[in-house]
Amino acid sequence: MKTNTGLCWCLFFNIPKGVSEVMQMSFRLPTIDKDATRDAVDRELGKYRMYLLMDPEENEPKITSQFKLVASAPSNAFHSTTEDTAIRRIDQERKRQEFISKIQRAVNRLSYQEREIMIKRYLTEDEVYDYEVYNDIGISERKYYRIKSRAFYKLALILKIEVYLEESGEAS
Repeated sequence: MKTNTGLCWCLFFNIPKGVSEVMQMSFRLPTIDKDATRDAVDRELGKYRMYLLMDPEENEPKITSQFKLVASAPSNAFHSTTEDTAIRRIDQERKRQEFISKIQRAVNRLSYQEREIMIKRYLTEDEVYDYEVYNDIGISERKYYRIKSRAFYKLALILKIEVYLEESGEAS
């Protein structure tokens, strides 16, 4: 409905007409770089799979049959290699568990089909191919890739790892 007074909905909120037009023009969502975002999510899912396989045995302390007399430091604090290894191992395990938990929480926020595809394809220890997943689920290849693509972008947004295109068209 057009009026002669030139009033718009902005007056209802006490916003001058010119300001509202500027506000509307400045609110543009940035464009996501699809390939870079997909690569970022793929890296995170690969890291998740590696963390599942990671065995902390490589961080075992080295045990030798030699004895040393070590003078304490002026602060009366010193660490043996065993203590250092134990501290490093605990820190690594904590970071690993936090990362695994973060990915699991993000995947749990997806829809049922998206979650099913992500879990079967990426979150198991076994390497599984796409065709095995969509045949197992019983959906077409085209629908599988549409759901998988949507799940990737949702995960990128949830994990805050999306990559945006700059105004010049380059990824940031």
